[in-house]
Amino acid sequence: MSFPITLHSPIRFPGPLPQAADVVVLGGGIIGVMTAYYLALAGQKVVLCEKGRIAGEQSSRNWGWIRQQGRDKDELPIVVESMRLWQGFAQRFGDALGFRQTGVVYLANTDKALEGYEAFLPHAQANGVDTRMMARHEIEALLGTSAQWKGGMITPSDARAEPFVAVPLLADLAAEAGVCIVENCAVRALDVQAGAVVGVVTEQGRVRAARVMVAGGAWSRLFLAAHGVAIPQLSVLASVAQSEPMPEIFPGAAADDHFAFRRRMDGGYTLAPGAEHDFFIGPDAFGSFGRYLPVLKQDFRSTHFRALAPKGYPDAWTTPRRWGDGPSPFEAMRILNPAPNRASLSRVQDRFAAAFPGLGRPKLRSAWAGMIDTMPDVVPIVGHAPIPGLTIATGMSGHGFGIGPGIGRVVADLVMGRATGHDLSRFRLSRFSDGSAPQVGPALALIKRSD
Repeated sequence: MSFPITLHSPIRFPGPLPQAADVVVLGGGIIGVMTAYYLALAGQKVVLCEKGRIAGEQSSRNWGWIRQQGRDKDELPIVVESMRLWQGFAQRFGDALGFRQTGVVYLANTDKALEGYEAFLPHAQANGVDTRMMARHEIEALLGTSAQWKGGMITPSDARAEPFVAVPLLADLAAEAGVCIVENCAVRALDVQAGAVVGVVTEQGRVRAARVMVAGGAWSRLFLAAHGVAIPQLSVLASVAQSEPMPEIFPGAAADDHFAFRRRMDGGYTLAPGAEHDFFIGPDAFGSFGRYLPVLKQDFRSTHFRALAPKGYPDAWTTPRRWGDGPSPFEAMRILNPAPNRASLSRVQDRFAAAFPGLGRPKLRSAWAGMIDTMPDVVPIVGHAPIPGLTIATGMSGHGFGIGPGIGRVVADLVMGRATGHDLSRFRLSRFSDGSAPQVGPALALIKRSD
């Protein structure tokens, strides 16, 4: 069974591409879609350019968790806002989004994990989030087994949704609000004159605009580097599977160090490794290796290093770094569709069966993978670039789906020069060049979650 969104999927938003706009948004994932939506609500003329299909990459390939728990303390206020926005979208769309506030549970394999969970509780309390610790007997009552777990943490108000359904529906909402979405329209370059953005050059022509927002996910570093804007973003491959329908253990989502699961609308489960991921070594990886050492040391054994990225990937050795106004790497690879790590997913099946012996080994209906855009400190870049008129929202580090609506609202105000209502200093681009000491986010973040 192939992934639901591919290059064979019909183009839903063919354009035409206008000659001018107030803002051009690069990227049709949830961050780009939500930013465009809130810009349009504010009366801006917005064009969103997507090189392939809306939600064709990580925004549709994630676990489908909408969680507040385990967030970096500076992300938490934004994701709390995002939860309110998700609730509003669910009221508008009904059951179509698959939105359910069924809770998220983190299961601790070690005492150290429990200590990490407990450290999050003050942040949850300060933001009005209903997170609490769970004893083994509570886990057994909730899941029917306590297996090998020493305890856990639960946030009952955390939620789930179906990513490959939800993000296209949100794109429909953006189009209704007036956003001009154009699929199969790669932005090749910024149009910069006198040191400031005046528009973009796309494969379908130029668009004049005084403001541009880059939300290119795994492609952001490649695009920005061509304009002299350096960001230490890399990408990791996360494998995911869909099980056949099976009895319900828990209506929400849960994970430990070894496997994760989320109840699906179709009666099955979305399954994934709890910590394992694959990392392709390329030129950008070599250039940023030192910055990533703190994160790698936290979970080095769970990283499967691959010597070569497939041809056309953002950090492949043969991917061009300069292309001018001509055909770009974004046209050559319109949708990143990496092969999942089947061995990792087989281990997930085994661990699920060991934890829930009454259900046995889950049968898989399909499997896929996505490329998660991450940063050395496991929090995103959200802010203005050194080029006037350019704003960046990238490196969501596996957190993008749940926080997407909140980030979109924040970035829209940032683009318009309005107060965002949140302290964004933690997410500034200059933190990587101003001598600031690295401040790595919770270990619960990238390597253990792909929300």
